[in-house]
Amino acid sequence: MKYYSTNGNAPIADLQKAVVKGLAEDRGLYMPEEIYTLPKAFVNDMPGMKFQDIAYNVAQNFFGDDVDGDALQDIVYDTLSFDCPVVKVTDNIYALELFHGPTLAFKDVGARFMARLLGYFLRRGGSVCGCATATNSTVNVLVATSGDTGSAVANGFLGVEGIHVYVLYPKGKVSPIQECQFTTLGKNITAIEVDGVFDDCQALVKSAFMDEELNKHMKLTSANSINVARFLPQAFYYFNAYARMKALGLADELVMCVPSGNFGNICSALFGHEMGLPIKRFIAANNANDVFYNYLQTGKYEPKASVQTLANAMDVGDPSNFARILNLYSKNNALTPEATHHRITNLISGATYSDEQIKETMRQCYSETGYVLDPHGACGYRALQENLKPGEVGVFCETAHPAKFKEKVDDILGIDIEIPARLRAFMEGEKQSVELSKDFADFKAYLMNQ
Repeated sequence: MKYYSTNGNAPIADLQKAVVKGLAEDRGLYMPEEIYTLPKAFVNDMPGMKFQDIAYNVAQNFFGDDVDGDALQDIVYDTLSFDCPVVKVTDNIYALELFHGPTLAFKDVGARFMARLLGYFLRRGGSVCGCATATNSTVNVLVATSGDTGSAVANGFLGVEGIHVYVLYPKGKVSPIQECQFTTLGKNITAIEVDGVFDDCQALVKSAFMDEELNKHMKLTSANSINVARFLPQAFYYFNAYARMKALGLADELVMCVPSGNFGNICSALFGHEMGLPIKRFIAANNANDVFYNYLQTGKYEPKASVQTLANAMDVGDPSNFARILNLYSKNNALTPEATHHRITNLISGATYSDEQIKETMRQCYSETGYVLDPHGACGYRALQENLKPGEVGVFCETAHPAKFKEKVDDILGIDIEIPARLRAFMEGEKQSVELSKDFADFKAYLMNQ
């Protein structure tokens, strides 16, 4: 498989380059030249298959030309050492629980898969990151996080030989438990506390990739959802969700609702749809950061500074993966903006909710069903409540365990939610972080000294 840049001004890359570089030379995001359709027989057979077997078939469709079959199977099965069940909440709304991995968040699959795939390329040898002139032989993973990405990536790469991870996060804008999950690890993980918002952290990462002097000094890649190895494996979730709903006889009018921030998760779902996954339509649920919602209404994409909300992992004012969605439905810019907007809105609708609406939804759901939503999942649940049509069944992504937002959830619901043992273990560690401004010169100077 070959990969091109969404900006259209970079050389075509193979999978290894796309993974280890992360971002194309023209600052665009890599896209596969082909999206192969899966056999209908496979889609029909999925209800009787295990999650790991479904995921391996999907992975072969994405990566089978570039990764040895046995190695790919090992990567997939090692990545998916846990299940992602579909849980009934109301008669026509189900939760796809994506928080049963090591850090109790949906990003575990993408992070673990990428760590293992990058390790595969390192073991295979050859020029890594396209920067053979770099004086530092370690591969340095730069990742910006608004909450769960940092913990998933840090734990996915923890202890991996030859790789060092730098997690950039906005000071005071992630939950205390989220912060513990990547600031207490040590070893090959460095947490960088940026005096700014998530968009500033993301801008620092992108600027680092484009800095020639820095890239001569050290080998850089990213584990944000800008990386194809991070966002594509998340498509596994949606094939599994369809299979579980099909087994219940509830997949004929299936609507998937995805709480969305940087749009990597829903982007992977849309790639799955292009591969033949028969989801009827999608809903992107936003918090007050409503840039994509506004695009759906107007056809104009107008990024803006992010707003801090209860659903902090979705606090993104300029989602990177919008470029992929636009490219996917414009047929690599072959269609007009109006035609592209029409194709997108035919398949995807949007919703946006204030903090007060999120609180109200969490209380209502808990009171009526006993199900505890986290603030992000609350956006997805409410969007289905308000937007499902007669005869449709909705599945929303519950993207993180509610205990990761314990203070908020306890206060909103008036409960004392139990903290799983895995989270308690992180909280017992000692915080280790480097404080930096949002100025790229400061970040560059820090990295040049490593």
